Amino acid sequence: MSATRVETVAPPLDSQGFLRWAWRQLTSMRVALILLFALAVASVPGSILPQRGNNPLLVDEWIDQQPTLGPLLDRLGFFDVYGAPWFAAIYLLLFVSLIGCVLPRVGHHWTAMRTPPPIAPRNLDRMQAFSCETVDIAPADVSSHVSQELRRRGWRVRTGSDTAVDGDPGGVWVSAEKGYLRETGNLIFHLALVLILVAVAAGGLFGWRGNVIVK
Repeated sequence: MSATRVETVAPPLDSQGFLRWAWRQLTSMRVALILLFALAVASVPGSILPQRGNNPLLVDEWIDQQPTLGPLLDRLGFFDVYGAPWFAAIYLLLFVSLIGCVLPRVGHHWTAMRTPPPIAPRNLDRMQAFSCETVDIAPADVSSHVSQELRRRGWRVRTGSDTAVDGDPGGVWVSAEKGYLRETGNLIFHLALVLILVAVAAGGLFGWRGNVIVK
């Protein structure tokens, strides 16, 4: 008896689907890191070669000393790296990638921080780390003590009580969660990076530089 192999063929992407796919790729953290690395590599010629914005005379002298390589690098924009179209393209792509990656995460993180911890499940014995102990203290006192201790350790706490259902007597419960500080620091770092890019772009658009030659 031979098995029949069924192959599924994905439908072709239309223009809207392709744009949605391209946007997801551009705003992914992997692409943002690649663009950040590409921007760092693209900035290397600006630190090694003389730049027209800083010393145009040194640029002309460098081109005269390198008659073969100099004009080629000049046409490619290596003597004006930070004003070259290819550098601006990497810069803009990185800016769009960070905006599209960070802003939705900020909104989701803000919503999650304002949302109280979830209600404790009724059937705790189904959880893997479940354990049970019996104490001679009122449930309300136990709940108050546990809540205070968790808050002291930096947990977000939510308390409540269950009503009796199908023979289950119910009782008080405490739910707690933590771990938002790391994501907050991560988002602050990326927002600071976006602000740096905005400041550099604003300085390049609205700033000016003058060169004076005194003999």
